[in-house]
Amino acid sequence: MGNEAIARGAIEAGICFASAYPGTPSTEIVEALADVAGKVGIHVEWSTNEKVAFEAAYASAIAGVKSLTAMKHVGVNVAADILMSSAYSGVNAGFVLVSADDPGQHSSQNEQDNRWYGLLAHIPVVEPSSPLDAYKLIKEAFKLSEKYMHPVIFRSTTRISHTRQSIELELDPFVERKCVGEFERNIERWVLVPAHGRKQKQRMMSIWRQIREEEGSPPFITVINPGMKKAIVASGIAYAYVDEVLDTINKKNEYTVVKVNLSVPLPLKPIKEVIEEAEKLVVVEELDPVVEMQIRSLAQEHGIAVRVHGKDLVPVNGELSLEIVYEVLARFEGREIAKPWKSIGRIKTNPEVPPRPPVMCAGCPHRSTFYILKVSANKAGLKNPIFTGDIGCYTLGYQKPFETQMTSFEMGGGVGIAYGLSKVVKEPVIGIVGDSTFYHACIPQSINIIYNMGKALVVVLDNYYTAMTGHQPHPGSGMLATGEKAPRIPAERILEAIGFKTYVINPMNIEESIEKVTNAYIEFKKGKPVAIVSRLKCALQVLRYARRSGIVLPAYGIEENKCTACMACINLLACPAIVVPSSSKKPEILEDICVGCGLCAYVCPFDAIVLKREGSPGWIKAWL
Repeated sequence: MGNEAIARGAIEAGICFASAYPGTPSTEIVEALADVAGKVGIHVEWSTNEKVAFEAAYASAIAGVKSLTAMKHVGVNVAADILMSSAYSGVNAGFVLVSADDPGQHSSQNEQDNRWYGLLAHIPVVEPSSPLDAYKLIKEAFKLSEKYMHPVIFRSTTRISHTRQSIELELDPFVERKCVGEFERNIERWVLVPAHGRKQKQRMMSIWRQIREEEGSPPFITVINPGMKKAIVASGIAYAYVDEVLDTINKKNEYTVVKVNLSVPLPLKPIKEVIEEAEKLVVVEELDPVVEMQIRSLAQEHGIAVRVHGKDLVPVNGELSLEIVYEVLARFEGREIAKPWKSIGRIKTNPEVPPRPPVMCAGCPHRSTFYILKVSANKAGLKNPIFTGDIGCYTLGYQKPFETQMTSFEMGGGVGIAYGLSKVVKEPVIGIVGDSTFYHACIPQSINIIYNMGKALVVVLDNYYTAMTGHQPHPGSGMLATGEKAPRIPAERILEAIGFKTYVINPMNIEESIEKVTNAYIEFKKGKPVAIVSRLKCALQVLRYARRSGIVLPAYGIEENKCTACMACINLLACPAIVVPSSSKKPEILEDICVGCGLCAYVCPFDAIVLKREGSPGWIKAWL
């Protein structure tokens, strides 16, 4: 996998420190590093958020220990403060930030192009075109960083990070590495007060000009078939599409192709030579016109009359594909778009497969919590509550029948937006956040509710893991990235320490939880700062543990003679284990999917849902 290739290349480059916060599509980089940390002798951690991860790895690098930090594209927003300053001060060892961008928004709230961060911060951006490229170029990125003693951004994308490719490994992972650093006491360099910052910016701009002037050769810039009248400049993964399309239509000998792996700052000399010889050129890149803008500026500055095409032909949204790039080149040449391959198109099935939106898993504790929150609101007389949400599995609470996520912008917004709304609306506001996100971004917001006397109620959904990205541990898990034991920091202790009256519930104990939450709402209506922590392990982890341990989980079924087809179980829960067969008007429970949470039996008004399979003795401990 591309992310594993990045991890392997970083190990071969000699890193001794790696930190990250999990986020698709970047997660597997540090997972792969954590798997071998003990064998190769490196420190690997899941930090509490991206800013903390960046600071930790950057500190390692200024002390002379080669380091890497990784995060998804929106995570760089969290780390942007220290990112900007790091370029002023530089490093004393190789330091690479891997930004895994997400064109097409496969698992993100936006598809921002993080190459802009390179231009904004004056940090070079290296882009691979394939997993093999990523494996080789991450090592070159560390060399670049050490050559100029400057941070480097390594921009992957979902298609690079999650594509698999056979790679012939180049070096032994057990290289000699420096793992003990020494801090250089250099006040002028590390203390960025204005007088020092102004000097450090001059150093930074000198490095920026050097990179632009000196790095215009492979592996960062490769000019293929120079001297042609038509040219294509392709950066990162766009090059892979261009290369395959030209091969398919047998036109490789008609174009000069510039493979760009250093898109920021774009080295000027080789590009100037190409545009001086070409009559027209098209820039193919995913998302924003970062390379195109630099080429247009270069052509204008030197009075070069080449016709530059880019986002007038190439989509500015979403991922590229062979089809899209083929159409771009057809329009560039002014010819009819007739694909040289047979399109498979949509596979037809009989009957048609219905659309399947993502749903919470069977037994997901969030489903029970959302049900409890809404039932308790009715019991407590809490009218028309506004539920603000955050980034995680629980964002699916926006769907019917839950409708307990009415906003979702960024990590931390579940509580931050709740506070702001509570100051300006009449309705009660409930801010919902997952456990990992609470540690990541919601502690300052929770403090702000107390300090500025907000009226928002905070709900932390604690399922013991950063579940959405693959069950990485966090400060409430009691485990490190490498599997070693760690201190647990329960969310309720933090909330209580800053002034919240906190109620802890187990959402599998529905009656007890409804009573507690109802009491919490009553306290909340009196104007008191209240928080709820709903704690129960992620159902997927329970299933895995049960299978490994030979534990049988209970399962429920529906007695047809009692069922009236009222559909309460369907309409209130939307559990994927409960289905209505086409041959029947009554629901049934798929025993293979049911994990025995019992919520459906609780909501059935006719007691038609009963235990069909007994669980092993002590099965409940698997959930706790």
